[in-house]
Amino acid sequence: MAILRKGVPVAKTSQRGTLKGEPLGGAFFWLSVFYVVYCVRPEDWIPGLGYLPLAKISTVLALLALLMSVARSKRRFVDLPREAFYFLAIILLLFISAFLSPVWKGGAFYGTLDFGKAFIAWVLTFLVITSFARLKRIIFLQSASVAVITLVSVLKGSSHPRLEGVIGGIYSNPNDLAFAIVLCLPFCFAFLLSTRSLARKAAWGMSMLVMCAALFMTASRGGFITLLVTGAVCLWVFGIKGKRVHLIAAAAVVVMMLAAVGGGRLKDRFFAISENNVNNGLEESAHDSYEERRQMIFQSIQVVARYPWGIGLGNFAVYSGTWHDVHVAYLQIAAEGGIVTLVLYLLFFARGFHNLRQRRRTPSDDPEIEMFSGALYATLIGFIVGAFFAPEAYQYFPYFAVAYTSVLFAIAREKELSEISAADPQTPSTRERRAGGFTPFRGGPSSRIPSLRTPNALFRNWR
Repeated sequence: MAILRKGVPVAKTSQRGTLKGEPLGGAFFWLSVFYVVYCVRPEDWIPGLGYLPLAKISTVLALLALLMSVARSKRRFVDLPREAFYFLAIILLLFISAFLSPVWKGGAFYGTLDFGKAFIAWVLTFLVITSFARLKRIIFLQSASVAVITLVSVLKGSSHPRLEGVIGGIYSNPNDLAFAIVLCLPFCFAFLLSTRSLARKAAWGMSMLVMCAALFMTASRGGFITLLVTGAVCLWVFGIKGKRVHLIAAAAVVVMMLAAVGGGRLKDRFFAISENNVNNGLEESAHDSYEERRQMIFQSIQVVARYPWGIGLGNFAVYSGTWHDVHVAYLQIAAEGGIVTLVLYLLFFARGFHNLRQRRRTPSDDPEIEMFSGALYATLIGFIVGAFFAPEAYQYFPYFAVAYTSVLFAIAREKELSEISAADPQTPSTRERRAGGFTPFRGGPSSRIPSLRTPNALFRNWR
């Protein structure tokens, strides 16, 4: 339905939420390239590409495309939600901790500078993805990329213990690879259930099997715990609430088969937590790893008490003398960024759950939106639990997940504003509200979307 605003027709919205003639096509293209480059990491396993900073190039081009077409954008920088400012504050505090670091100022500074790309990508994601169709496309790129990289890891890593070092970069560590797989599995589940094509269902089903098999091959204890939590949430959302009880039986059969075929090493690593169950070299290594991680937890708490402002990004491994990170993301960011940074970190991810709750209060006639909202909920729950077992404070995937929740909530509000404008021509336009100091995207308790029957309350309550 076309909506008239001051006599000017706005782009038509299809039934599936696709906005025809959307602006910022160039920025969205380069943002998509960035997601593919970050997720696939071609420079880490394709010879010759390591000399090109592909992620930096795609980020800069996406930012330039946005700046050149910002006048046609539906959203402005002033529309950024509260979680964006939490993220920015986290990075600024990491810079401060780098300058105050008693360990290695230069390393912490350049590490924070590199991590800053995540904030730029986050802002671009919110400003450029203005429809559910675009959001679904970005989630598809992330999920398909991780599925491809997992397949490459399995094919190349048959002779590598725990798939360690098969691919460089963010996938070189088996725990990081397992964590990336688990965070993308709910999205693969959503694509599997939302498509009607048998070929696509088969492709997503095989991808999920390969990803689960690779997770068992990593023998990552933290990754397996995260898989159990994320899988339980997915089965609750898609199986029980979605009235697909057969999914529970199918998931149980798949997990038991994979555990029987490739779960031996993972079982040994769990049993090796107790020194009484150490019988061979691999189990001894697993037990030593557990003891070392336990000691680093106590050491990280001591660092937080001694340096409440943090010792700088990446410096805990140097400070500890073990050249390993503490395997708790919350302690990792508290030790390296400080106590205030940890508080902002928790508030940032709390906003992801807030966005999903607020979006559920907005009625939607698209089952896919509900399905991907459930997938995002499972991903965030999995991360919150998995962060207790992995040093993933600076991996981009959890930050992207929060960005997706922000986009979903913004799309829901924009859709309701459009319906209100169509029902009440006297309702002020978005530009008029901005000129009057109204900021529609500043989230908070007072930003709940009221009923369409009371459009005036919409502008009284939103800040």
